[in-house]
Amino acid sequence: MTGSVPENQTVPPPPPVKHVQAELGVPGKPPKKNRYAFACAILASMTSILLGYDIGVMSGAMIYIKRDLKISDFEIGVLAGSLNIYSLIGSCAAGKTSDWIGRRYTIVLAGAIFFAGAILMGLAPNYAFLMFGRFIAGIGVGYALMIAPVYTAEVAPASSRGFLNSFPEVFINAGIMLGYVSNLAFSKFPLKLGWRLMLGIGAVPSVVLAIGGLAMPESPRWLVMQGRLGEAKRVLDKTSDSLAESALRLEDIKHAAGIPADCHDDVVQVSRKNSHGEGVWRELLIRPTPAVRRVMIAAIGIHFFQQASGIDAVVLFSPRIFKTAGLKTDHQQLLATVAVGVVKTLFILVATFLLDRIGRRPLLLTSVGGMVLSLLALGTSLTIIDHSEKKVMWAVVLAIATVMTYVATFSIGAGPITWVYSSEIFPLRLRSQGSSMGVVVNRVTSGVISMTFLPMSKKMTTGGAFYLFGGIATVAWLFFYTFLPETQGRMLEDMEELFSGFRWRDSKNKPKGNPEKTIANPEVEIVSNKQYSRE
Repeated sequence: MTGSVPENQTVPPPPPVKHVQAELGVPGKPPKKNRYAFACAILASMTSILLGYDIGVMSGAMIYIKRDLKISDFEIGVLAGSLNIYSLIGSCAAGKTSDWIGRRYTIVLAGAIFFAGAILMGLAPNYAFLMFGRFIAGIGVGYALMIAPVYTAEVAPASSRGFLNSFPEVFINAGIMLGYVSNLAFSKFPLKLGWRLMLGIGAVPSVVLAIGGLAMPESPRWLVMQGRLGEAKRVLDKTSDSLAESALRLEDIKHAAGIPADCHDDVVQVSRKNSHGEGVWRELLIRPTPAVRRVMIAAIGIHFFQQASGIDAVVLFSPRIFKTAGLKTDHQQLLATVAVGVVKTLFILVATFLLDRIGRRPLLLTSVGGMVLSLLALGTSLTIIDHSEKKVMWAVVLAIATVMTYVATFSIGAGPITWVYSSEIFPLRLRSQGSSMGVVVNRVTSGVISMTFLPMSKKMTTGGAFYLFGGIATVAWLFFYTFLPETQGRMLEDMEELFSGFRWRDSKNKPKGNPEKTIANPEVEIVSNKQYSRE
């Protein structure tokens, strides 16, 4: 240990059990929402607005880009989906970057990179230059997607982690809405100017994001990994529901970081392996423990199925879908697309209040079940429209309605829970780079779906494409039902225990281990902490 300071400036030891129980209050009574943690989550989650805006604005801008630059459907598909492929660079780099320079400065970096990309796209004179700007913006999006849920999960108290960690999905939807509104606002401008304004105006939220990032505190878990215990304690005191919970969280994080419990210096010396994330890929991919292997499968699986069920195809190509359904003019298609954005945003807001009340599993399974029904109904209605010589009004109404129900059911579960779940299940040392693996799978799958949707809809019809998505969503429901345990109320440092020794039948029941050891029962948690944190 180095850098010890006078006794009155060191981190105090955790308070006695009785004192902790008194501070936490009546068992089972939910604590008040922590406003400081709420503000931190808002600022961090704003990074996700970058992806949402790009998805939303591109859905309408593609119409005008194709007319202006005279490019093919294949080039439009590459333009739409390429950002997801480019974002892999940012997602892969973000894990290492956030371990080196911290979560906060990684958020600022994400905003700066996307700003450059948006400006380049807005100034693009041709298709090649537009693709280069998209490449830069994609790297920024990759950084943003990985770091927002990780930072929020590490700052949030367990009692409201689901609520706060659903904010990235909220801001993705907010960005999509802004993109749709931008499409409508600039659609009447001259052809060469309109789509460039749609894309270039995306630089504005990235500036707000970068400035906001500088006002945020650093993640307490990252600070502990650097040996900066004094700073970590000050952040935990502000972001916990009580000082007692702050002391408990600090003790658990220190144990996870390999720092002795009786060490209370402000600054301690930690190994380079812990502080800079060295050896993480070996633990994740080459020699994972059974628990880590299961965590990896769960994180990769939930990210894959979120995108493979077709959400980005619906959001990106809503105008095309509505055109197939019978809406002829650009204005009608864009108005219907705005309605999709409104529905999507409303239901994600509902989901934020349900995540910490009814749990991840019930909400996820209900959501995916609704998606399956909506996709099958959408496929049926579009098939009927496609094979009918006359306009079948009931099929048109059903197609529009099922697009709305699909995005609604997605937003109430599969959308936010993917980011919540994957950011909270990895052990501390593996969290940033493990989460980046999930984001890589998410973006690859999204890119493939986005780039192949138009060719696929021509080969097997648009209705057939949605039947395929419905089948994938059915497989997703079975995977979630048999493979994902409930994580509601669990401490982040408790996840490895939750996933170890898991059997598929257990996913129907309460998690193994000490299910009482949750924030819902603080007295039991505090009393048993010494025991479980060292198992």
